[in-house]
Amino acid sequence: MEKTEFKAESKRLLDLMINSIYTHKEIFLREIISNASDATDKRYYNAMVKGETGLNRDELSIDVAIDKENRILTVTDHGCGMSEEELNTNLGTIAKSGSLDFKTNQEKNDDIDIIGQFGVGFYSAFMVSKNVKVITRSEESAQGYVWESDGADGYTITPCQKDTVGTEIVMSIKDNTPDDDYDSYLDPYHIRGIIKKYSDYIRYPIHLPIEQRKVKEGSDPENPEFETYIEIQTVNSMTPLWKKMPAQISEEEYQKFYKEKFIDYEDPMLTIHSNTEGSATYNALLFVPAHPPYDFYSKNFEKGLQLYASGVLIMDKCADLLPDYFAFVRGLVDSQDLSLNISREMLQHDRQLKLIATSLEKKIKSELLKLQKNDREKYEAFFETFGLQLKFGIYSDYGTHKEMLQDLIMFYSSTEKKLVTLNEYVERMKEDQTSIYYACGKTIDQINLLPQIEMFQEKGYEVLYLTDDVDEFALKVIRDYKEKPFKSIADGDIDLESAEEKEAAAQKTEDNKSLLEFCTKALEGKVKAVKLSTRLKTHPVCLSSEGPISIEMERVLDTMPEPNYHKAERILEINANHPIFQTLCDVYPADEQKATAYVNVLYNQALLIEGLTIEDPVAYANAVCSLLTK
Repeated sequence: MEKTEFKAESKRLLDLMINSIYTHKEIFLREIISNASDATDKRYYNAMVKGETGLNRDELSIDVAIDKENRILTVTDHGCGMSEEELNTNLGTIAKSGSLDFKTNQEKNDDIDIIGQFGVGFYSAFMVSKNVKVITRSEESAQGYVWESDGADGYTITPCQKDTVGTEIVMSIKDNTPDDDYDSYLDPYHIRGIIKKYSDYIRYPIHLPIEQRKVKEGSDPENPEFETYIEIQTVNSMTPLWKKMPAQISEEEYQKFYKEKFIDYEDPMLTIHSNTEGSATYNALLFVPAHPPYDFYSKNFEKGLQLYASGVLIMDKCADLLPDYFAFVRGLVDSQDLSLNISREMLQHDRQLKLIATSLEKKIKSELLKLQKNDREKYEAFFETFGLQLKFGIYSDYGTHKEMLQDLIMFYSSTEKKLVTLNEYVERMKEDQTSIYYACGKTIDQINLLPQIEMFQEKGYEVLYLTDDVDEFALKVIRDYKEKPFKSIADGDIDLESAEEKEAAAQKTEDNKSLLEFCTKALEGKVKAVKLSTRLKTHPVCLSSEGPISIEMERVLDTMPEPNYHKAERILEINANHPIFQTLCDVYPADEQKATAYVNVLYNQALLIEGLTIEDPVAYANAVCSLLTK
């Protein structure tokens, strides 16, 4: 028998494919089953075109058989089969895709979903096989043929007797090596796992014989005997849940699918089912978990959605479909229109992928806003779990995503005593209020004790409490919301006083100009200035700041591994109506040394109130003791 050789270029290409194109050897089964599905689709389509009614799609199964003893794995379909000419054309020419030709030549038909397009998937069988036979008979002929190759020198085609239309792929599995366990491809349970992973949603039933055990009939119930038998199981689900209409799916079905698919013990907090057509055509089924994955805040966490092309798994985690701030979303996307690379293990970064990602981003936001409006309790639970991720999303990339995320974030309100949105705050603002006020601290209780908060409480202004390190950075990036700028209650230029109060404060400052200059000099290098406060009511001192870096931002930056060269311009504010100020006035200028001690104690007290570390605790304690005993 004459052997037809592959061309020299084809030999090199085949070697490249077998050893380089595919990352995982198990991919071969996905490719063979996908080809079987395409062949079955072609036969079904041809039958419809010819008006043949005797062909039942439910009977067009794909059958997988395992012969461990002879190390044979066989995949059989009942598709269109191939003639001798087609065998030469499709299998003798690498990268010649019969599926692509069929897909190109036929009008778009929703009932036909051709998967293949490169004409290389078949050759992946050689990654695990030392010899491959293709036994086939075309629906146009009564003659069958055998195509056979060991993947090296070429192939042979010989006539054979085949009673049924379709194709058998007979793979002689390689022997084990120190690096590869080829026996696993003869294990029914491993094969079933591969089918479930990659081909679970092939529309035709995939049959696989599985060995089962049962109690032997007539055996003693107290000491039963068992016997084995072979059961032909349909191992794939066939109909993807996400291709059904949402109205046809119950909440329980969604929950069961999520927990089984993504291995979670808890129901998802939110389910998003989207079937989109147009410039970005895809089906998506997304879930917001009730809790973050165990490794969510670790370097090992990988974001991404499962990506399917026509029901075939292409990528387990496609990171490009999700922005970082929605990394907590789990789910999948299925599209026919993606440009895949030759291995179908990754995507070409094309316009279609970007369109799908943009569409998903908008969909996730709209569904979260809907949850915020319709089920506030559940949304607050979501925000407590994943709100930090949204805030980091605002701060990252220089605020590029602030418009996308600002309506989703929430902060504790001083007046409402609960989490509120920025929009809710603005809607409640006083008519004369020009800014959105916020305060920073480690906890709500700590913020409530801040000296600056008293004036805002007295005047009835709502204050947002920022308790996460990223909060103020995020607001600085947003800058303003609905033309209302954000302003910290610790800013040095807070302007809430009446004209009379301002005039009185200015006069008192002028009267004590010399003392304030002395205090500023005593704290040289520590504060920009010392001034009399108009915001303090009962507290003796507080710290405020000027410039872009606040005291809270400086504190956060100081915790970073990199050196912090950005410092807040601190201002020490003293309450002119507090007895301590009168004491300071009595001491200065008669005893400047004692006055200096008073100023340093007040400054350290202000640091402690802000939750900052004092430079020399021992010196501070000694100074307090010294002043108390004089």
